[in-house]
Amino acid sequence: MKRFPLTVLTTALALAPLLGHAQAFPEKAITFVVPFAAGTATDQIARALGNQIAAETKQAVIIDNKAGASGFIASQAVAKAPADGYTVLITTNTTHAANEHLFKKLPYDPVKDFAPVTALGKGGQIMVVNPSFPAKSVAEFIVLARKEPGKYSFGSGSSSSRMAGELLQQMADIKLLHVPYKSNTLAVTDLLGSQINMMITDTATGLPQVKAGKLRALGISSAARSPLAPDVPTIAEAGVKGYEMGYWFAAYAPARTPPAVVKRLNELLVKAARSEAAKTAFYEPTGTEVFTSSPEELAKFQTAESQKWGRIVKAAGIEAE
Repeated sequence: MKRFPLTVLTTALALAPLLGHAQAFPEKAITFVVPFAAGTATDQIARALGNQIAAETKQAVIIDNKAGASGFIASQAVAKAPADGYTVLITTNTTHAANEHLFKKLPYDPVKDFAPVTALGKGGQIMVVNPSFPAKSVAEFIVLARKEPGKYSFGSGSSSSRMAGELLQQMADIKLLHVPYKSNTLAVTDLLGSQINMMITDTATGLPQVKAGKLRALGISSAARSPLAPDVPTIAEAGVKGYEMGYWFAAYAPARTPPAVVKRLNELLVKAARSEAAKTAFYEPTGTEVFTSSPEELAKFQTAESQKWGRIVKAAGIEAE
C-alpha cells in the first residue's frame, strides 16, 4: 500500500471543503456589479452573459448598476464584498488600467483588491459628430481644429472614450476642450443637442445613433474597420497614421476568493462568452470581439494595459485629479 506524507494528506483534507463548494457553485444568485449606467456596453455584456449563466446554472444573475465616480463606487463595493464568488465586477480598462493614472488616490487597489477571473471582450470605438457639424471626415475635423485651437470640444463618459480623444489630440497635433460625463450615454445626449462637438465612444453606444441618422460617423478607432460599419474608415486610414485605441471588458472577483471558485467562475463566464446566444445578443450587434482568458493571462494583460495607458496619460500632460 502506497503511503503519502502527512503534509500531503493534511493539505488534501484542508482543500476538500473548498473543492466541494466550488463543484456545487453557484448555490444561490450571483450579482454582477457594473460600474456604468444601464444601456452602456458594459451593462449590455453583463446582461448577455448573465442570461447565459442563469440558464446554465439554474440560479439567477442579478445586474447591479453602480454608476458614477469613474467606476469608484462599483469597484469599491466589490473589493469590500464577501470573497465567496457571489459578487463579480464586470468592468473595463477604465477601472483596472486607466484610473490609477488619472487619479492621485483610488478608494480601491486595482491589483491587490481583486482576483482576476477572465477577459470578456475587446473592440474599437467610433468617432462621431452631430450631422450639423461642418466636418464630414476626420481630415476636415483636424483642419477646423488646427485653425482655432481650443474652440471645439469633445465629450467622454469613460476612460476609454477620454483617452481616445487625448490620443487624437497628440497624434493629430490639435487642441480640443475636454468635457467629462458620468457615462457615454449622457455625452451622446449632449452631442445630439450640439452642446459638444465630437466624441469617440464605444460602438454599442454610438453606432445605433449613426444608423438612425442622428449622428455622423467620421472614423473607427481600431486598427481595422468595423464589420458593422464597413464604409466608415479607421481614424488611421482617414489621416492620423498609426492611430489605434480600443477598449476591453473583464471580470474580477474580490481578492482572497478561493482559487477553485475563481476557476468555476472562469469556466462559466468563458462558456457564456463563447455561446451563440451571447454572440447574437451582444458581440455581433456591437462589433465586439470575443476575448477570453485564464485568470493568470488576465493579470498579465492588465499589467501591460496599465503601462500603456500610463504612457498616454503622461504624454497628454494630464495631471491626476
